[in-house]
Amino acid sequence: MTDPRSPGARMGAEGESARTATSTTKMKTPPTARTRRRRRITWTVASIAVLAVVGGAAVGAAALAGLFGSAAPAAPAVDTPFAVLDESGAAQASTTATGTALAAADYLAAQPTAYWLTPERDPIGSAGDRVTALAAEARAQHATLALVVYGLPERDCGNHSAGGLDVADYPVWVDEIAAALTAAPDVPAVIVLEPDSLALATECGNLDARVPQLRSAIDALQRPGTWIYLDGGHSSWHPATEQTRLLAAVGLDGVRGFSTNVSNFNAAADEFDYAHAVADALVAGGTGADHAHALIDTSRSGAGSNGEWCNPPGRLVGEASATLGDGVVDTNLWIKPPGESDGPCNGGPAAGQWWPDAAVELTRAVRR
Repeated sequence: MTDPRSPGARMGAEGESARTATSTTKMKTPPTARTRRRRRITWTVASIAVLAVVGGAAVGAAALAGLFGSAAPAAPAVDTPFAVLDESGAAQASTTATGTALAAADYLAAQPTAYWLTPERDPIGSAGDRVTALAAEARAQHATLALVVYGLPERDCGNHSAGGLDVADYPVWVDEIAAALTAAPDVPAVIVLEPDSLALATECGNLDARVPQLRSAIDALQRPGTWIYLDGGHSSWHPATEQTRLLAAVGLDGVRGFSTNVSNFNAAADEFDYAHAVADALVAGGTGADHAHALIDTSRSGAGSNGEWCNPPGRLVGEASATLGDGVVDTNLWIKPPGESDGPCNGGPAAGQWWPDAAVELTRAVRR
């Protein structure tokens, strides 16, 4: 049976909006992973020096907040500096890879990419420490931290990314993540909340369970300077009106909007059209425009889709993070880390594992 995430498995998004997506062309060649780390060390030393001048731990927090300015962080947009994290699979691979695999890993390690919090990697008791460490990296770069929270009970409905926590433990884990974010009020954060949770709900028959789970996670994760995006599927999955119904079932209070194309391959232009259609339908249904913004995953959109969703061959990395946007689409972001497998299909390892062959193929048109 064709998986519903496949672009060929569903009719395209309905054409509620005739607006054309606009984009910028501010594509900058990122530094290598090693150069990036040197710059990070330089910034950290400078920050420590500032704190030493103003004197002591008692005033350190205020001084650090001053580095970020007193104004509330702006919502994500074109040119938002997203953090580049040493915890990425690409960064880890770059320490051991050789040859072409090293060139691919180094290129990907230098790209701002979201970090996926899962209970398998960061369980209860360590998830908070992980977020604290990631926030420190973002702070040192004067950047926005991008996180994916991915731990719902019965996650992925038994597919390649099956797992997650039980019903009782899920809110405990989310509260731990939320507490760590709250303890870093100077670090802006983007949270992509539970990809596929809504778009798969009709297939899995679990929307009634998903709604309170997502609602409680939203309530826990809200804080000034955090922007939450719910699962918005993608342009070749549900029609815009159906995806709007799923989003409205949860309610958009407390969120910025929805994410699209997460871990998929659709071209950015298609996702812009889809995002506008969903946003228009949300606003027409009574959702305020402030809660109907989109975040688009362009990590693997460079060649568009071939109709497969699991490790399709011939794909390319897409537009770099924070280079596209308009009045509805806040910006684009590399949400799915390129080079990590979708699952044991088309020759790939288990979902989420680093796959050097995929990294090499995805970067063939951009790496030196």
